Amino acid sequence: MSKKKDNGRQSEIRNPKAARDYELGERVEAGLALTGTEVKALRAGRANIADAFVRIDADRIPTLYHAHISEYDFGNVNNHNPYRPRRLLLHAKEIRRLLGAIQAGGMTIVPLKIYFAHGLAKLQIALGKGKKLFDKRADLKKRDDERYIRRVLGKRR
Repeated sequence: MSKKKDNGRQSEIRNPKAARDYELGERVEAGLALTGTEVKALRAGRANIADAFVRIDADRIPTLYHAHISEYDFGNVNNHNPYRPRRLLLHAKEIRRLLGAIQAGGMTIVPLKIYFAHGLAKLQIALGKGKKLFDKRADLKKRDDERYIRRVLGKRR
């Protein structure tokens, strides 16, 4: 899913599965290390992070995996690989905090959205805890109940 600007370009690429599958906690903004054709494809809104995830390897380098950024249409033979791992740019203090939460157990790093801030590509990530099936059902019921209440109150006015 992505949000469009007035000129037809995409301003951000969202992860539709994040809020549905995880209870989201602390959010952090990370920079993305990208190639030139990846930036152009992102500006055109040609990306998908629905199946993406973040891992912090043994060298304490956070990396985004399975994010699909389509090849740039007007690129040449030096175009990028759409599924290549992309390094995240975070301060060491933020990496330590995320790593500590993950090692404490039950938490993972979930990518929420990719957007541009001051001309730079940013990825918003959050600490998330996976929801169980009954939690997902409870959320659906709550959302349906709220929609019903809004509809009934709207008819009364």
